[in-house]
Amino acid sequence: MQDPRHEQLAEVLVNYSCKIQPGENVLIQAYDIPIELVEAVVMQVAKAGGNPLVDLKKERLLRALLENATEESLTIIKDVELYRMKKMDAFIGIRGWINPKELSDLPAEKTNLYQSIFYQKVHSEVRVPDTKWVVLRYPTSTMAYMSKMSTVKFEEFYYNVTTKVDYKKMSELMNPAVDFLKKADQVKILGKGTDLTFSIKGIGAVKCCGERNIPDGEVYSCPIKDTVNGKLLYNSPSTYHGFTFENIELEFKDGKIIKATANDTKRINEIFDIDEGSRYIGEFALGCNPYITQAIDESLFDEKISGSFHFTPGNAYDETDNGNRSAVHWDLVCIQTPEYGGGEIWIDNQLIRKDGVFVHEAFQGLNPENMKK
Repeated sequence: MQDPRHEQLAEVLVNYSCKIQPGENVLIQAYDIPIELVEAVVMQVAKAGGNPLVDLKKERLLRALLENATEESLTIIKDVELYRMKKMDAFIGIRGWINPKELSDLPAEKTNLYQSIFYQKVHSEVRVPDTKWVVLRYPTSTMAYMSKMSTVKFEEFYYNVTTKVDYKKMSELMNPAVDFLKKADQVKILGKGTDLTFSIKGIGAVKCCGERNIPDGEVYSCPIKDTVNGKLLYNSPSTYHGFTFENIELEFKDGKIIKATANDTKRINEIFDIDEGSRYIGEFALGCNPYITQAIDESLFDEKISGSFHFTPGNAYDETDNGNRSAVHWDLVCIQTPEYGGGEIWIDNQLIRKDGVFVHEAFQGLNPENMKK
């Protein structure tokens, strides 16, 4: 029997996030999730008149491929998947975490090869700019454990933040903030271990209200590449290729990460040495989903935390392009609510947010009391 919540979620993905039109080709890529949700998405795509294509994957099989990967083997995979992606009008990617550490024991040269040969070419350079796309996670018991919740309670939380959010209302409330950021120049961020400055002049801003990620809730821009200076201490964990990094501290000079430390300093610097662009920033974003208030070490949730910001080493998006190109796009999150140490964001000498609460009139609509239904 089909879970009605699957149908509700599929309807959001197909009709709101991707707005599938008759005749459009839609790739549905699913990692470790129940077949029933995939089936529901297929049915919704077909109902909209689209052409569904299903790609079922397993994280454990990805590990086996990467463990034995060579430049030649990854190039073959890249060529095949690149051909397919270029045929698509839309992409719906759903991943369920069975074991987030599945890739943790692979050597850095293998995962870095995967990023540079496959992911950058297929996803960063084609899927992201050339298709309508949305990505999300499926609520597994592992995610419930990461969230310190029972599976039942986490499922309730998950479906509330994915299917019960009024994304149209969120979109309208974001407009004044986007307009402000489009005209802005100097940004200063202060907090525990953090004193950071940069410029976003002329870069622009984009609102994220359910059309790229589910759950959603952020407004993003990007620093001018060489303007970032100072130090930033992230206060939420982040798992990258199976290893959980904590206490990440970055020091910038003229845009470049000149020093990076974490609970595994050697390993984090191997990531930042993948290519030149991985030591520069490709995104600056303000999180504002009213129902997400704590970190669970899952970036698609954590980067939307109300009162957070993320400052992303690596590739820039076309919509807010500072020219940085990299195989990396790593959304690292810092939460500024009082429980996490507080902090301030200033833009053009105006206080925008203090201790996670927006105080500037252009941004006050993004506070939880206004965002909730």
